[in-house]
Amino acid sequence: MKIDVFPALELPAEVRAAWSAAQTGEVRFDSPFLSPSWAQAVARARGPANSTRVAVQYDPAGRPAAFLAVRKRGSTAMPVGAPMSDYQALVTRDGFRADPRAMLQALGVSRYDFCHMQAQDPAFQGHARGHCVSWVIEVADGYAAYEAERRAAGVGALKDIDKKRRKVEREVGPTRFTALSDSRCDFERLIAWKRAQLAATGQTDLFKTAWVMRLMDELLETRDPAFGGGLYTLHLGDELAAVHFHLRGGGTIHGWMIAHDPKFERYSPGLLLFQDILKSLDGGPYKRLDLGAGDYRFKRELSNRQQGVMFGFLGAPSVSTLARTAVYGLREMAEALPLGPMSALPGKAMRRLDLLRGLR
Repeated sequence: MKIDVFPALELPAEVRAAWSAAQTGEVRFDSPFLSPSWAQAVARARGPANSTRVAVQYDPAGRPAAFLAVRKRGSTAMPVGAPMSDYQALVTRDGFRADPRAMLQALGVSRYDFCHMQAQDPAFQGHARGHCVSWVIEVADGYAAYEAERRAAGVGALKDIDKKRRKVEREVGPTRFTALSDSRCDFERLIAWKRAQLAATGQTDLFKTAWVMRLMDELLETRDPAFGGGLYTLHLGDELAAVHFHLRGGGTIHGWMIAHDPKFERYSPGLLLFQDILKSLDGGPYKRLDLGAGDYRFKRELSNRQQGVMFGFLGAPSVSTLARTAVYGLREMAEALPLGPMSALPGKAMRRLDLLRGLR
């Protein structure tokens, strides 16, 4: 078999075109996080020292048929853009059966750690150490059809959002929605709100990392409908109440960063903004809003499709693979014990370390 490895910023045009074409061939690949544009944007943000690489496996006819983008760190590989990446997958064309172990060998790594690998990926299913669900809203037939489908399913979330909109317009002022805003001020307000959230919950401040901010700045400025960021805002009266910054690509908008002014909490401005975004998709290029992982009530109620994701690793015999196996063994042992919150500590520590590895 033939496998080539390219720096993300040196992808030949025919490889990039074949990769993009493969994405259109299967709905689950239609995510901006799985596109060559994402890998290249991350590579530019990381600068000259970036180690973003793409392994390309060819079919017997010599055509590019499988694409795996990673970030190399010594003898291991991580997802491109982690911890900012919400999906990973081995993108393939026409059901091609790729060999991920051979691709990792070509990349010069002995282990690949994944955190949001799509659960349908046959190359990685046997290497998962845990699963969760991402929640997707399909609106291919328009908002009215989606609303009717949710109502028929017995879900009253959209009706509740309508009530809150009427209430806030009575008590505060009219709502004003802006799609694909270019307001730098509103973008910076989003970052400030997110940093406050992270500090209040004792989480790592992602926005202290220079490459993360360079990535977000580039995505904010990218207006291409085929790939880029999307800033969506909601004002209540004259005041900014909620801001979303999402990733756009193909037929999908992926919900990425959301925040709101705490003083408007009782009106659920983030949900009002989600509803406005869904309505704005009618007649446009985007057919779905992916809400990402996380078991939140609003995601369960608004979504009409699920996308399974898994975490784990694929490794060849090596010291690093043995070490990762041992760490997962400790984690699984602790989670099986009746220790209450203590059982979750190894998993939390592991996730925190992986986050820091990705940011460095």
